[in-house]
Amino acid sequence: MADVIDYEIFGSEMQYVEIELDPGEAAIGEAGSMMYMQDGLDMDSVFGDGSAQHSGLVGKLLGAGKRLLTGESLFTTIYTNQSNGKRRVAFAAPYPGKIVPLDLKAMGGTFICQKDAFLCAARGVALGIAFQRKLGVGFFGGEGFVMQKLDGDGLAFVHAGGTLLKRDLAPGEILRVDTGCLVGLQPSVDYDIQYVGKIKTALFGGEGLFFATLRGPGTIYLQSLPFSRLASRVFAAAPQRGGAREEGSLLGGLAVGGVLGGLLGGDDE
Repeated sequence: MADVIDYEIFGSEMQYVEIELDPGEAAIGEAGSMMYMQDGLDMDSVFGDGSAQHSGLVGKLLGAGKRLLTGESLFTTIYTNQSNGKRRVAFAAPYPGKIVPLDLKAMGGTFICQKDAFLCAARGVALGIAFQRKLGVGFFGGEGFVMQKLDGDGLAFVHAGGTLLKRDLAPGEILRVDTGCLVGLQPSVDYDIQYVGKIKTALFGGEGLFFATLRGPGTIYLQSLPFSRLASRVFAAAPQRGGAREEGSLLGGLAVGGVLGGLLGGDDE
């Protein structure tokens, strides 16, 4: 059973979540996500997610192996309140977006999310893997064949890039989305990959060859700014040969050229 924790989310575009721990309670965080913590908290890096810490070496190795398959670090960090009073620890979002609190008990005990969406959780939430059953999802899912599975009855926090959309799909309701825009879904939602259907659209539409088809019932979360999309735009705008590039190249070049010309020409007027 997971620890019962209190929390508060701060910020608008670059958010962080502050978790309040009673004496003896603990939270688990993705490696490198901690923002600050109060005195009296014990920080310990462990194999896997910490849920198998009392099951021996085999349990620890299995927990670590699950995280390795999802592309995450072998370690998570456990923050335990060793003091006699309430203590707080905060975890920060890795890039602009929203932090989503998930009550796993209210969601049926399981939530499936993209492998890099998990941020932190109450101790007792298990981080596993969810293999996609369909071959198309495995090869063309956009974010990989293996997704992350959160199991338990406590609170977990995931991160979505840009603006968050939460939608409850009715039974049989279908929604087609960009594969990178999917944050997570309940296991009751059927997830498949479909070809866009037209060669011209696939080549020149700019949306890729495939999209995700989600069929209800169940809750889904979408993000408007996948990190892969953000990274590709930054890379495309960055100078490719090093050095700085002026915005508005013509005016920028004239301004810089004029300044350099005056300095080199010894114009004292």
